[in-house]
Formats: sequence, structure tokens, C-alpha cells
Amino acid sequence: MIRHIVLFRFKPGVSWDDPRALEAEGMAAKVGGEVPDLQEWSTGRNISTRPIAYDFAVIGLLEDEAALDRYLVHPFHQEAIRKWREISEWVIADLEE
Repeated sequence: MIRHIVLFRFKPGVSWDDPRALEAEGMAAKVGGEVPDLQEWSTGRNISTRPIAYDFAVIGLLEDEAALDRYLVHPFHQEAIRKWREISEWVIADLEE
């Protein structure tokens, strides 16, 4: 199993008041229902006020690297990436469980 974790940090000038952020958040929430290879999917806004904190996270669970590869190129996932790329930078980790 692979635990896929992505942390997003808004670019300067972007906040949750920005309609693009709300659209990206909504799209991210739907990824789990649109990408069949995802066995688990959760999303959420960060509640920490620490300067090192990121603004938003997604966490998914996939069967193996082949499933991860299919997820990465899935059209709905790619559309979500386009929305997040416009407003944020991010880091990822893929962990074997």
C-alpha cells in the first residue's frame, strides 16, 4: 500500500477568501470519488497558525505503484492539479505501508 500525502501552501496574495482557492478545495474533495484507484481519500484545511505550516492537505491510499501511476495521470486529478498550481506550491511524500 502507498500513502500519498500532498501539502499545499498558497502563493503570496492568495487566501481562503480567493474564489480560486475555494474552487481548488472543492475539486480536491471530489478527487476521491472520481479516481477509482484511490482506496481512501481525505482533504482538509490546516488549523495551525505556525509560520512553517501549509494551508491545505490531501491524503490518499493506493494499492501499489501502478495504481499511483494511474492516479497521477487521471484526467480529473490533472484538472485539480491545474487549479492548485495556479494558486499554490506544494510538497509530496509517497510512503510504503
